[in-house]
Amino acid sequence: MDQAQAHRWLATAVEEARAGLAEGGIPIGAALYGADGTLLGRGRNRRVQDDDPSMHAETAAFRAAGRQRSYRGTTMVTTLSPCWYCSGLVRQFGIGRVVVGEAATFHGGHDWLAEHGVEIVLVDDAECVRMMTDFIEKNPALWNEDIGE
Repeated sequence: MDQAQAHRWLATAVEEARAGLAEGGIPIGAALYGADGTLLGRGRNRRVQDDDPSMHAETAAFRAAGRQRSYRGTTMVTTLSPCWYCSGLVRQFGIGRVVVGEAATFHGGHDWLAEHGVEIVLVDDAECVRMMTDFIEKNPALWNEDIGE
């Protein structure tokens, strides 16, 4: 996957992250794309809005995609390196690629995913970093809750 395509797909996840922040939630967004480039599902972290600790952005995008016969060839795009929970989802369902907006504010499970054959595309997007840095600075307790600390 080239960086231009990664940036185009990341824009969908960034829109979701912005929407989550506007709702008073944690600004993490995700999207699941099919092998043919079709957007299957998109979502955002809704832990705060739904009072549901399992509603991470990747989980929301995965659920929005609905049941698929197979996830081979799909790409999960996320504004932030996926946590262990979401990394497990990627492995469990055989999602072959993860596009990561940034891993500077949180280095989740993407190295582990790469070790297990998942293609990782790290974009290191300045807007994703800025959005999370600002959020963490203003909401340290909520951020620590989100990452399980």
